[in-house]
Amino acid sequence: MMPMKPGPNSPSSPAPLLAFGAHPDDIEFGCGGVVAVETRAGRAAHLVVCSRGEAASHGTPEQRTREAENAAAHLGASLEWLELDGDAHLELRVTHTLKLAAVIRRVRPAVVLAPSLVANQHPDHARLGALVRDAARLARYGGVTELHDWPPHAIGGLFYYAVTPEAEPRDISPVLVNISEPDIVGTWTAAMKAHATQTGARHYVELQLARARLHGLRAGLEYALPLYPNDPVVVDTLGQLSGSARRF
Repeated sequence: MMPMKPGPNSPSSPAPLLAFGAHPDDIEFGCGGVVAVETRAGRAAHLVVCSRGEAASHGTPEQRTREAENAAAHLGASLEWLELDGDAHLELRVTHTLKLAAVIRRVRPAVVLAPSLVANQHPDHARLGALVRDAARLARYGGVTELHDWPPHAIGGLFYYAVTPEAEPRDISPVLVNISEPDIVGTWTAAMKAHATQTGARHYVELQLARARLHGLRAGLEYALPLYPNDPVVVDTLGQLSGSARRF
């Protein structure tokens, strides 16, 4: 799909959700259920993938491109490819930060999702998370000359997702997103299975469903996915806090 075009958000529609992934399957495996919840609720979701999985042991870049497009369609999201350094070669560069900041200014999301910063995972994941964190800050600054094509934009919140259990931060309490509705779980599962070159090699779908089941049980739910806030979450009243995870 083509990148989202500029323009003000409809007053009747919530601001978009923007999710970044280092590889074609990261968003689906790490937070695809969350994307499904948001699109079902009427929020536009835009996925940005920063390589085509060219270093993977299974699947060609062409195959993985098609798989990602099919997965995004399952989730009801638009998809954009952003060329950086390539799979397994991502580096922390200011030029990359500016490219990501330009996407944030163009899409103008309320919430941004990015891979967690935990080092014990594919190195591209943590590096992309750091780049997105910095890009969200630069997107606010009006004097960045490289970003003058788009007006400054401050996001509502940056949240990290974990692609693997090892990538879950141990020092941040997660926000658990309830994905228990059968059609949400089904949509998420279909999006993950769209990455057939990967799911045919390892039990990735079973792993993610087991993780979501465990997090759900903690909160008295069928399934839940954790998101880890970059900053304290702000609410206007305590009534906006509907529950906690201490329900097992």
